[in-house]
Amino acid sequence: MTTSPDSAATPRYSHGHQLAVLASHSTRSAADSCAYFLDRLRPGLRILDLGCGPGSITLDLAEIVGPEGQVVGVDFSADAVAAARASAESRGDTTTRFLVADLFAVPVEPGSFDVVHAHQVLQHVPDPVAMLRAMAGYCAPGGVVACRDADYGAMSWYPQSEGLDRWRDTYCAGARALGGEPDAGRRLRAWANAAGLTVESVGSSTWTYADPESARWWGGSQAERVRTSSFAARAQEQGLSRAEVERIADVWQNWGNSPDAWFCMPHGEVVARATV
Repeated sequence: MTTSPDSAATPRYSHGHQLAVLASHSTRSAADSCAYFLDRLRPGLRILDLGCGPGSITLDLAEIVGPEGQVVGVDFSADAVAAARASAESRGDTTTRFLVADLFAVPVEPGSFDVVHAHQVLQHVPDPVAMLRAMAGYCAPGGVVACRDADYGAMSWYPQSEGLDRWRDTYCAGARALGGEPDAGRRLRAWANAAGLTVESVGSSTWTYADPESARWWGGSQAERVRTSSFAARAQEQGLSRAEVERIADVWQNWGNSPDAWFCMPHGEVVARATV
């Protein structure tokens, strides 16, 4: 959610941080997004959560490490950090810190965290290998880097829909135009190897929206994001009219209301250590 240290471009996040995006991201939890490394956590650990967004995962991690632990969430978006701080207040968390900062230059002591975590971040970074090296630099001796990213090319759904095909093609083209890689999940191991990290585990997991309630929510939230997030601007840059963008939103809404709706989003996961 920031640029590589060698890039002069202003950081740009392909989804944007509009209310619809933050609302969707606020539903994420450590249980549904961090299961691949939760068994490594214990009270007292220090965690740095990069690209924390509205902080729902960060605050869950803080509950696991307890008041004797230390958790810092970081995002380049002031709107996201404001939402995270508001969520912390509503949960009565007075110890977790949230910072607005460049992910490559977080104002923390290098080598001071037991876990450095990034969820759905590397897909947005023009140089994910450099990001992984930066993450390793924040790790204390023996600390781990944990990353999970979606893979758009492997997403699947039913009923089949040309409108949803166009949604994916449009999103991916816009993300790549900003320097990102939406098929990040399948690349995490390769990026960690290229960064010189010692990979300890690699895996995958999915989010699936198939029961009526979750399908309606997913279809409705995606329709709102198509209409109000950065998707619309990226689509129009590719030559789509506002009417065509609205049709994609309608397709999402209709898909969510279908009794046959099924959507599967796969994620790649990697846990690695800095090479000693």
